[in-house]
Amino acid sequence: MTAHDTTLPGSTLRSPADLAAAGLVAPVALPGLEAVAARYAIAITPASLALIEPGDAADPIARQFVPTEAELVMAPEELADPVGDTTHSPVEGIVHRYPDRVLLMATHTCATYCRFCFRRESVGQGDGTLSAGALDAAIAYIAAHPAIWEVILTGGDPLILSPRRLAAIMDRLAGIEHVKVVRLHTRIPAVEPERVSDALVAALKRSGKAVYVALHANHPRELTPTARAACARLIDAGVPMLSQTVLLKGVNDDPQTLAALMRGFVESRIKPYYLHHGDLAPGTSHLRTTLAEGQALVAGLRGHVSGLCNPTYVLDIPGGHGKVPVGPAYISDGEVTDPWGRTHPYPRG
Repeated sequence: MTAHDTTLPGSTLRSPADLAAAGLVAPVALPGLEAVAARYAIAITPASLALIEPGDAADPIARQFVPTEAELVMAPEELADPVGDTTHSPVEGIVHRYPDRVLLMATHTCATYCRFCFRRESVGQGDGTLSAGALDAAIAYIAAHPAIWEVILTGGDPLILSPRRLAAIMDRLAGIEHVKVVRLHTRIPAVEPERVSDALVAALKRSGKAVYVALHANHPRELTPTARAACARLIDAGVPMLSQTVLLKGVNDDPQTLAALMRGFVESRIKPYYLHHGDLAPGTSHLRTTLAEGQALVAGLRGHVSGLCNPTYVLDIPGGHGKVPVGPAYISDGEVTDPWGRTHPYPRG
């Protein structure tokens, strides 16, 4: 782990000028970065800043959070709404893509903004939270659709909400009998672990509901002792945790880093869940790998790390057509390939 001596101790960096003052970007880069900031939100928390190696543009934490002018280059295949949120949003704050579950986006604010975010056109804009009326309509939609078994709180980062607001949302979901599972997707335990207080943990737990927290982390350095302690507070309170990771060029696209990250999750009692192929979000081509590269990396994990450490490599099909596994194939006509690349006969049928 590296320590960063910032001129803004304890402050989240929110502008190109802040980045320059902290030594993350050269002053000469400011005009170009102002153009990036005019389109996409910037925020780097003190916890994330502390992990960045000063002066190293290739630093894997910097690549995730420090903006670059490459974000202004939009590839032909990129889309403003790469996963089809808007086409599956029956009311504000709800995305209903699968029959038995919905996304509830109570906020569009994050503690830190990822440079590869698939919702980068909307997060960090405006006041960031659903109005009282919009939240009422979203909860009413969930209550009116008995097929909804799971509600996924996302956004934005739901754990940026105060314990009071989280508790109010959880209370309303607890009152809907057919909702059995509530899942929260977050970066907070890694990027702002001090938010994971006893009050926040208590706000999440509700009798009769299974509550899961999915932690988004992409590099093993993010799993600091402080981050692991924040996760332990949730897990020790009976809230199981899963992981989600985005495969990113120059961040985790090598077997050693990916294995270390997955082992770090398991050591922290977090079950590796999804390894996402990079979405076709605008201005993110410099961070995307190819599918073939991702398949090779996932194949490299198999047989070399515990089965607990193997995530499912998934592609969110552009246009809102859902996630599908896109990992390597081990079965072909009449033979099977073992984890070390050797083929063996196996009967068809």
